[in-house]
Amino acid sequence: MNQGRRPLPDDFFKDWKRREALAEAMIPLIGKLYRESNVSTYMYGKNMVNKSVTDLMKAHRFVRQVEHNELSEFDSYPMLKAIAQLQLGHAHLDVGKMVVRFQGMDDELSLEEFIRVELADIIDSHVKPLPEPQDVVLYGFGRIGRLVARTMIEKAGGGDVSRLRAVVVRRGQEDDDLTKRAALLRRDSVHGSFKGTIRVLKNSITFVVNGNPIKFIYANSPSEIDYTEYGIENAIIVDNTGVWKDAKGFSGHLRPGVKKVLLTAPAGDDIPNVVFGVNEHEITSDRRIISAASCTTNAIVPILRALLDEYGIDRGHVETVHAFTNDQNLIDNYHKGDRRGRSAALNMVLTSTGAAKAVAKVIPELQEKLTGNAIRVPTPNVSMAILNLQLRRETTVAELNEFVRKTALYSKLQQQIGFTLSSEAVSTDFVGSRQACVFDSKATIVDCKSCVLYCRYDNEFGYSCQVVRCVEAMAGVVWKHTPSAI
Repeated sequence: MNQGRRPLPDDFFKDWKRREALAEAMIPLIGKLYRESNVSTYMYGKNMVNKSVTDLMKAHRFVRQVEHNELSEFDSYPMLKAIAQLQLGHAHLDVGKMVVRFQGMDDELSLEEFIRVELADIIDSHVKPLPEPQDVVLYGFGRIGRLVARTMIEKAGGGDVSRLRAVVVRRGQEDDDLTKRAALLRRDSVHGSFKGTIRVLKNSITFVVNGNPIKFIYANSPSEIDYTEYGIENAIIVDNTGVWKDAKGFSGHLRPGVKKVLLTAPAGDDIPNVVFGVNEHEITSDRRIISAASCTTNAIVPILRALLDEYGIDRGHVETVHAFTNDQNLIDNYHKGDRRGRSAALNMVLTSTGAAKAVAKVIPELQEKLTGNAIRVPTPNVSMAILNLQLRRETTVAELNEFVRKTALYSKLQQQIGFTLSSEAVSTDFVGSRQACVFDSKATIVDCKSCVLYCRYDNEFGYSCQVVRCVEAMAGVVWKHTPSAI
């Protein structure tokens, strides 16, 4: 079946229009699989659900760039059309990788025969991701809370996985508190407009977002709430306030109607810091409180785990160039933290980070091997982690970049590690990135065993995606991935 490289078209415009029509025809197929079967489709790790025609075409272009092949809509549309005709169980299907695998096969299988072999485990399956949808409550509705809400609503699918049932906030002094919160969800200065509709029901203190009713509960502390009064049972609470750091503080969330608690910040005590993709095995059924660590920890742990396994790491330093955050002052004013009282919009502020130490909680082999610092810079989102590492064996720029490329495309870390070949990439290009970090291959420096690596990350949205993955794991959702990771 190996088709080789497709020749360049004689008429580029006509070729574009034909591929554009095929991409347009993919959209209802992708939507049908998602809504009716809880099947999410991907193009080499890039989500195809709820994407525009141009987005789908750009995803194909990305594959051609990073894989040096000629994968196009002419190849993926027939595959997707054949898949959509089947009754499937819940799964994540990478259509791009399935196409490339089919084209590379020597067996004389038809497309339909190949698909039936690849998807044998889920064809005619009626097993749902969960017996009943998982109730989720957001405690706090700040930057991370609103982005987690956006992500959960986007991933609602057929409604069989998790449902955002409520948000807990302190009541504002304004009469239009609910309207103002809806406006913040609807429009975001960094991430743009919400893709959907938001209806505010003031009498019931509820948002209806893309058909999902979300109750707003006003409370000053967890002790004031009985979630069963709102019809919420066995909920997972996602605390994004940053108020509590230890098990004693978080135990206050374990109220009637609550099953488990997830913290969106590093935790103390013996609470596991989980970086999904690396140590999600610590999310066990008996664990009631879990931390999703920090955005920086999520950005650096996956790449460090991969490098440690492949090369070994003797020591290293992590320097984080981090976007400013809400705990800094807009203009000079008193702040309990050193230097953070100075204007975030005007200064590069040297500060500390606990990410290097937090790594050891996820990767014990790196205990006391990493140091770290941070520089807050006048950008609102997207940060960079600079890893200065001493490896245990020599390598080259080409070898190390190729290792990370394959890791990003084929390993079980493909949701956590992205890869860019662009020599023109800057921070705003990574707004909305769903990976925990994106490896900037053009910036790699290697000298024998020493290397300097640059990892960019959307410290808001990329981290929120990791949080939602943890929520699904806490609920007990296990996705079938096809093709499976190497």
